[in-house]
Amino acid sequence: MKYYIIAGEASGDLHAANLMKALRKTDPNAKFRFWGGDLMEAEGGKPVKHYRDLAFMGFAEVLMNLRTILRNISFCKDDIKSWDPAVIIFVDYPGFNLRIAKWARKEGYQTHFYISPQIWAWKENRIKDIRRDIDEMYVILPFEKEFYEDKHKYKVNFVGHPLIDAIADRSPVDVEKIKKEYNLDERPVIALLPGSRKQEISKMLEIMLSVTDDFKNYQFVIAGAPSQEREFYKPFIKKKNVHLVMNKTYDVLEISTAALVTSGTATLETALLKVPEVVCYKGNFISYQIAKRVINLDYISLVNLIMDREVVKELIQNDLNRKNLKKELARILNKDHRKKIFSDYYELEQKLGGKGASEKTAQLIYQKISAS
Repeated sequence: MKYYIIAGEASGDLHAANLMKALRKTDPNAKFRFWGGDLMEAEGGKPVKHYRDLAFMGFAEVLMNLRTILRNISFCKDDIKSWDPAVIIFVDYPGFNLRIAKWARKEGYQTHFYISPQIWAWKENRIKDIRRDIDEMYVILPFEKEFYEDKHKYKVNFVGHPLIDAIADRSPVDVEKIKKEYNLDERPVIALLPGSRKQEISKMLEIMLSVTDDFKNYQFVIAGAPSQEREFYKPFIKKKNVHLVMNKTYDVLEISTAALVTSGTATLETALLKVPEVVCYKGNFISYQIAKRVINLDYISLVNLIMDREVVKELIQNDLNRKNLKKELARILNKDHRKKIFSDYYELEQKLGGKGASEKTAQLIYQKISAS
């Protein structure tokens, strides 16, 4: 069968790639055409656009790039019509994907959404669009099933979190070997995960790197995003205890003692790899002011949202400064506090369910298509 998949961000590329792998096992005749990234391309099929050309962050940035976004939407519709797939699979990226879904539903295509938009955080009225335009929804967070089914009477499929698979399938790492490969010394590593978009990385790295002189017994390693070139990071590497490793985030985390992480999927990846972290976020002033008024959540990190309590410290907007970052980093390097974090991380993993999210989703999608 022909599967058209749309993923607009780095995390979507990872999860969609694993789903493609699982779909191929379930359906040996699977053919893919997709919007995504390098990981999806490695699984085969025909790439249409790379997510680095689609990622616009925040309200202000979306407005400034509205013409490009509308042009992409029009192109996507034409491309789907031309290829005529058996199903369209939307992977997160709701602003774009729900627009396409509305059109696709009217055109008679099957619409499946993998990894729910975070309508429990904001834009809850999107439930009307989802109910109207999405044939099947696959959710990966335990509280999302309750949110959809109990609150909104919309049936969804809870499949577990695909990061469990992505991390569990990794082979054990040799810390000394990796340090040697990346020219690191023997000091403990603190990972810096500043995000995946240029404006986000620039803003976050400036703050994260402000504490490096306060922790000279450690070395800091920037996890370079696959969507960026090595050259982009060079201006940030001005000190001997700051290093860059490109496109190997999991390797960096697995050799790290602690991490400073920009809010997003990376906060959950860091927790599942059992690395104590401080969650950081500082956005465009206008975008942040708007978000603060429309988002109704006690936390911004997935770790704390899933646990429904503070497991990791969140430093947001004005609270994200050198003084606070230094204090919180010192705190997660403290032996006694780390024991509590590790205990919470194991509880978090249990809440997310077991392995097999990609396989469960692939089987459900194939069954639905075959039955139609």
